[in-house]
Amino acid sequence: MAEAAPSRVQLDEVDRRLIRELVKDGRISMLALAQRAHVSRTHVYARVERLERMGVIEGFTARINLEKAGFATSALIALSIQQDSWRGLSQKLKTLRYVERFVLVGGDFDVLVVVRTPDNAALRDVVLEQIHSLAGVRASRTWLMFEECDGMQSELF
Repeated sequence: MAEAAPSRVQLDEVDRRLIRELVKDGRISMLALAQRAHVSRTHVYARVERLERMGVIEGFTARINLEKAGFATSALIALSIQQDSWRGLSQKLKTLRYVERFVLVGGDFDVLVVVRTPDNAALRDVVLEQIHSLAGVRASRTWLMFEECDGMQSELF
């Protein structure tokens, strides 16, 4: 029996304002958040707690300047994989150093992987030695990332 799709949480305008501000600055104080959302601090605590409990807010993170942190080379790697290899491959990709994230996609390729390394030599090792040695990987294409723009996630709300 197939699992039911997770139910969507109904968000009102106050929820959306809170989320927009938290995406911009996850360290904002509850008082400042209340002022920006035009609600009481008690109301903000209750709303944020509810959004966390319902899984809308999954956590709070820091944005890191990756180049200053020693990850000067970034690349997007597209993988063609064998049809039945996704589950095993995804478990292996989770263990590889320098793999930031990956997604299963539809289209000309099957998996997109974001890799952040200190230099081109480390990138070469990750792609040609580590990723290509994984069971199920048939081919890859690599694009160096020269510049990135921060996501506009706050604009969704």
